[in-house]
Amino acid sequence: MDVVLEVFDTFLFDRLYAAVLPASPATAAYRGLQNTKFLPNATWSSMREAGTAAAYKYQPASQYFSFEPSDLAYMSRWPRDDMWRQALSLYLITWIFGLVIYFACATLSYVFIFDKNTFKHPKYLKNQIRMEIKQTLVALPVMAVVTVPFFVAEVRGHSKMYDSTADGPGLWYNILQFPLFITFTDFFIYWIHRGLHHPAVYKRLHKPHHKWIMPTPYASHAFHPLDGYMQSVPYHVFPFIFPLQKFAYIALFTFINVWTVFIHDGEYVANSPIINGAACHTMHHLYFNYNYGQFTTLWDRLGGSYRKPNEEL
Repeated sequence: MDVVLEVFDTFLFDRLYAAVLPASPATAAYRGLQNTKFLPNATWSSMREAGTAAAYKYQPASQYFSFEPSDLAYMSRWPRDDMWRQALSLYLITWIFGLVIYFACATLSYVFIFDKNTFKHPKYLKNQIRMEIKQTLVALPVMAVVTVPFFVAEVRGHSKMYDSTADGPGLWYNILQFPLFITFTDFFIYWIHRGLHHPAVYKRLHKPHHKWIMPTPYASHAFHPLDGYMQSVPYHVFPFIFPLQKFAYIALFTFINVWTVFIHDGEYVANSPIINGAACHTMHHLYFNYNYGQFTTLWDRLGGSYRKPNEEL
C-alpha cells in the first residue's frame, strides 16, 4: 500500500494536510532543506522548534516509478512518514477506494451482466437493491477502521512485501505468488465462512448477508462490518507470512473486490466443477449450508459441503 499512499499523498493529501495543519516556516524549512525553495531565514534560528520536527526525507515507494514530492509535502505539521497521518490517509483510501470499486463494478455488472429475471423470483425482496447499497454504505467505513492497522504495518515495513525481483525469492516466485495467494486465502476463508454459519455467531454476524437470498451485484459488499472484516483477514495476513510483490498485491486486492461482485451477479456462465462462480455462490444463498468457498470448490468437496448448482440456474 505504500505505492498507493505515495500517489494519494502527491496528488491529494499533501495539499490537504498543508491546508488543514500548516507547519511553521521554521519546520517547513527544516524538513525541506533538499528543496531549493526552502532556504534558511530568520526563523531558522529557532533550532528548538525545527529540531522537534522529524526531518521527512522522501524515499520512492518503488523503483519502477515515483512522484517527486512538491513543496506541499513539507508544509504540514504532519510529515508524510507520521504514523497517525498514514493511518488516517490509509483509512480514507480504503473507504473511498472500496466504495469506488464497489459502485463501479456492481453497476457495470448490473447493467451488462446481471440477469434481470432475478426480480421475478419469489425470494427477491422489495427495494432490495436500495437495501443492499444502504447496508454496504454502513459497513465499509467500519471495515476500513479495523483493516487500516494491517495497511499501516505494511507501509511501515513490517510485512514481507518486496518491490523488485532482486528483493524477492526469485523470478519463479513472481509467478508462484498468485496461485499461492489464491490457495492460502481460499482455504482460510472457507473455514472462516463456515464458522460464521455456526449458530453461536450466525444470527448476529452473518445472517444480515443472507437476507439477500437472490442477491444482486450490490449485495457483494452488503455485510455486517465484522463479518466482512473476518472474511478479509486472510488477504491481509498473507503478506506477513509469505513474500508478495507490491504491484501484485494491488492487483490481487482489486481482483478480490471485483470477484466478490462477480459471484453475486446472477450470470451462471461458469458452470465449473472447480471454480466457485456465481452459480455455486447462489446455491449458498439459497440453501445456506453449502458452497462456502471463495474462489474454488476444492475445500467444499473435501469438507463435504459442496452442492452442484441446480440445472435451472
